[in-house]
Amino acid sequence: MAYQKIWIVISLYLSAISTIFHHLKSFFFKTNWDSIFFRIPDTLVSLYFRLCGLSPCTVDIDDQTTVHFWTANHRRFDKPSLVLVHGYGGNSLWQFVCQVGPLSKKFNVFVPDLLFFGKSYTNRSDRSESFQAKCVMEGLKRLGVDRYSVYGISYGGFVAYRMAEMCPETVEKVVIVSSGVVWNDQQKEELLRKNSNALEILVANNPHDLRLLVSRSIYKYDVFKWVPDYVLQKLIEANKENRKEKLELLEHLVAKKADPSLAILSQETLIIWGDQDNVFPLYMAYQLQRHLGPKSKLEIIKDTGHAANFDSPDTINGLIKSFVLGV
Repeated sequence: MAYQKIWIVISLYLSAISTIFHHLKSFFFKTNWDSIFFRIPDTLVSLYFRLCGLSPCTVDIDDQTTVHFWTANHRRFDKPSLVLVHGYGGNSLWQFVCQVGPLSKKFNVFVPDLLFFGKSYTNRSDRSESFQAKCVMEGLKRLGVDRYSVYGISYGGFVAYRMAEMCPETVEKVVIVSSGVVWNDQQKEELLRKNSNALEILVANNPHDLRLLVSRSIYKYDVFKWVPDYVLQKLIEANKENRKEKLELLEHLVAKKADPSLAILSQETLIIWGDQDNVFPLYMAYQLQRHLGPKSKLEIIKDTGHAANFDSPDTINGLIKSFVLGV
């Protein structure tokens, strides 16, 4: 409930303050007030990450690729390391704002921005989740993080799975949340038929698509209930960087053929799913569990949508801590 109240406050903030700016900005036309206004929440969330003991840093993977991380300030060797891999719908700051506090108390937390999100970028043409995984792992290696567990949600689950597959000696345990990693071609086509504009919605370019994205992702409440469309349009414009590249990531994901020989992970794996997921239906959770076999465990959270990190963060935090710590 506490997190729901936070999002309601943010929604009211966006509505009230932006309305004031909308009417007053003509008096201050020489200043880009929209840009300043939308930086305030990011600044506050960044401050919260710092209060949780994390600092931002940028790692050059090669001469064409840079990955941005939030990393534990003082790594404690009596605490295991945990990597949080975000999905679509925002960078690492916003996706894990409800989780970084509780998890940083038990783990050395490392939170990358995937390529084309936040401050991570590449000039290379590879748009695969395998390339994303390689870049995250190389960045962690250069930060001196040799062993860790990984938690990925939605698109981040695809990346986390590849990380675990490629480096079983490095990745200790795996948590996959709301991620259709083992979908087959028929299931993919069916989902795309039901959601013909899915790609455009995931990289929303107008208020209608953004509202639709949120309503399909978050089950328990409407984040933008009191936010007018012109504010949402300004929000979209303030976060339009790398939209083309983000679309290319999605196009690669849905265009490639399903891998019938997808590796069965050697690590213990926790699968978490909301029973009201409207993006990757619940049957995909059981499908993933069957694929992984006895080393996997499935937890289904009631009254929770695709964005389980927003709908039920306390439950997910508890499950992750219990699973990774073995308590």
